Amino acid sequence: MQELDIIILSNAQTPELRKLTCQALESLINSEDPNKIRFLIQVYESANTNPYSYPFCQTIFPRKPFNYNRFMNWGIRKGRASYVVLCNNDLVFQPGWASSILETFRTYPELESASPLCEINHRERGIYPNTGTHFGYEVRRHIAGWCLFFKRSMLRKTGLLDERFRFWYADNDYANTLKKHKILHGLVSSSQVDHLESQTLKTKSEREQLMLTTEERFFYECKWESRSYFSYLNYKRKQFFKNPQIRLR
Repeated sequence: MQELDIIILSNAQTPELRKLTCQALESLINSEDPNKIRFLIQVYESANTNPYSYPFCQTIFPRKPFNYNRFMNWGIRKGRASYVVLCNNDLVFQPGWASSILETFRTYPELESASPLCEINHRERGIYPNTGTHFGYEVRRHIAGWCLFFKRSMLRKTGLLDERFRFWYADNDYANTLKKHKILHGLVSSSQVDHLESQTLKTKSEREQLMLTTEERFFYECKWESRSYFSYLNYKRKQFFKNPQIRLR
């Protein structure tokens, strides 16, 4: 039997968002033959004012502020399987999604990272189901940040996720890290996991969304593009004087 570590982040502040996470878990459990694939599921639930333990999994309530990559790293460290899957909670797992990716790993031994196809997202980009494996590093085309499936052994090359990316640009950083280490990634079109497009994020105000994106964009440009690190520190300094509770790092 093949075991998979499944790590799901949730922020179910409303009954509707809790239902969304439950729907993802139900579709996940029903997607594969339990005699062939065993899902070792961890859900990190940020909405811990009304604790709710999800079925079929271990539910963890972090006491620290939300940080996408940090919570994912906790799950990676806690896991034990030779394959790791990082997931949003706004997903619908279609039958056979995991076995299709595992078969693709067997077909291409050099493949270390993969994503499933999303019917809506990938049709918009001209990629259709059952059209083979599409190799590359383009975010939302090859790399579906809402569902990343990789060999645990890959982490010996890349290390854990960069926790300076708390939410936005985490998938861009993942893509560039793969390219830097010459790690092959593919979109597996025979595997389907549908993404319901950031339902949790839509509950936040425009100001909150802007705060989630701006700092990550600055740091991403410093890490991977031509922006100087001094400009990032200058940005952090300005934010500190606007809000002294923000710690410089």
